[in-house]
Amino acid sequence: MLSPYLTEKTRRLYAASECLGGTRGIKGEVSRATGVSYREIRRGLSELRGETAKTEESPDRIRKVGGGRKRTKESNPALIDDLKALVEPSTLGDPCMPLLYTSKSLRHLAKALEDNGHSISHVTVGELLKDMGYTLQANSKTLAGTDHPDRNAQFEHINGKVLAFQAENQPVISVDCKKHELIGNYKNNGQEYHPKGTPVEVKDHDFMDKELGKAIPYGIYDLAKNEGLINVGNDHDTSVFAVESIRAWWYRMGKERYEGATKLLITADGGGSNGYRRRAWKTELAKLAEETGLQISVCHFPTGTSKWNKIEHRLFSHITMNWRGKPLVTMGVIVSLIANTTTETGLKVECISDERAYPKGVKITDEELGSVKIIRDDFHGDWNYTVLS
Repeated sequence: MLSPYLTEKTRRLYAASECLGGTRGIKGEVSRATGVSYREIRRGLSELRGETAKTEESPDRIRKVGGGRKRTKESNPALIDDLKALVEPSTLGDPCMPLLYTSKSLRHLAKALEDNGHSISHVTVGELLKDMGYTLQANSKTLAGTDHPDRNAQFEHINGKVLAFQAENQPVISVDCKKHELIGNYKNNGQEYHPKGTPVEVKDHDFMDKELGKAIPYGIYDLAKNEGLINVGNDHDTSVFAVESIRAWWYRMGKERYEGATKLLITADGGGSNGYRRRAWKTELAKLAEETGLQISVCHFPTGTSKWNKIEHRLFSHITMNWRGKPLVTMGVIVSLIANTTTETGLKVECISDERAYPKGVKITDEELGSVKIIRDDFHGDWNYTVLS
């Protein structure tokens, strides 16, 4: 009757009190009757007789500080490494590994760990995966068109290159151009708190104001440093503009953070101003390589997989959340909103505006392209190549 109301400590002391003045073998009888172990009863007797050394701990504490069984990951450090080794090869669609989700079930992972000599339940595996940043995710309709047969092989190729560059402390950046935004008092998706019945009034039609134009945010995200630079232009999204944005990142951030760097790896979409077919993209990269002395390697994502580019969910998504519900009335407002974007994981963003003209339709001749020193990788040299100075 008393048992449900007793703590671990009071149960031990009660069982010990039943043994005081008892006959030989009483401890065993009490242990069987109460379920308290023989060892705990002896400990309780020592406490009742004042034989246990007193401490400065709170009298309300049931266990000593640090008492109890250690968490599995603390008592078995090799467990985490073995679990990562099981999960990472099955991580799908992630070229750089920070985006973590697994296609293996918890029970299969627990069984595999048991085969490696670990005693662990599927529940504990789930807790460990959560601590490591993994989540259970459903399929998402994000692919445009049919998958390329070498899609996964390209992801593995990118993953290997990223790890190799990071191991040598060489910069790795993810680049892309964010959705163009109209500048002016236009509706911006999202909601913000305002006094009831007083919404921010904006224009009822989204016709571009020719004087204000549109904002073209081109972003560079540093995978290792968790920081980025956004270059906001207002002319055209061209290859010249894209490389100029990378140049701005290098001189404002990259050169200082990677002192002594000799190489740069860029992961980019397969199309747009930084597409693998763009002649101007390669010729402008060659100019940047000559100017900085860097060997610039580029890995492009296959068609229909642009959403796996790290900059999309590590930088652009947070910018969109930060300015939700706020009309982008001027270029200054846009720059300020982007520059003040932060996350709990420590994301830092620098933003600059670029009012220079970047005309479209500039032709690159065969001779100009032929002068670019390009070394193509053995695997898909059209997607993976290095531009030399």
